[in-house]
Amino acid sequence: MHSFRPDIIQFAWVVPNLEEAARRWHAALGVGPFLINRNLALIEPRHRGRPSATRFSTAVAQSGEFQVELIEQHDDGPSVYRDTVAPGATGLHHVAIIAGDFDAALGHYTAQGFEVGADGRFGDMRYAYVDTSPALGHMVEIVEDKPAIRAFFSAVRKSAEKWDGDPATLLRELSPAKA
Repeated sequence: MHSFRPDIIQFAWVVPNLEEAARRWHAALGVGPFLINRNLALIEPRHRGRPSATRFSTAVAQSGEFQVELIEQHDDGPSVYRDTVAPGATGLHHVAIIAGDFDAALGHYTAQGFEVGADGRFGDMRYAYVDTSPALGHMVEIVEDKPAIRAFFSAVRKSAEKWDGDPATLLRELSPAKA
């Protein structure tokens, strides 16, 4: 019997422009509001095992049980995002899971031969993008279960529940991230 059955909590797309993509998601599916984190600061980020310094921003919204994350890369360097989505294109990049046992979740994928595309820390939370794209067509992001990430996910959900759907308040800038 297979006991590894994490819940997918998020679907993420790489997009050329966060604001335009958020407006398209709202127009097509009513999704919003999007909470924008600009130029995320990561600790010891690595791409394919080597130090990296990708500049990127995200916009996150809740739609039912799932989060929609939009990711815009601001530079032309190699990255986990460019590994699967070409510059200027829009494409599904990853699904995310929260792992109470981060090492066991990562081991689940690496034992199947999947490579770690990127990893590091955001604050005290570890993350890893596992390159499952040969098998699934996208990556899997493992997010370590920590109070700060649970609080952020809760804030995203509450924003959606309280939002009146006004396009004027679709985009909400968050204060700069403290890593």
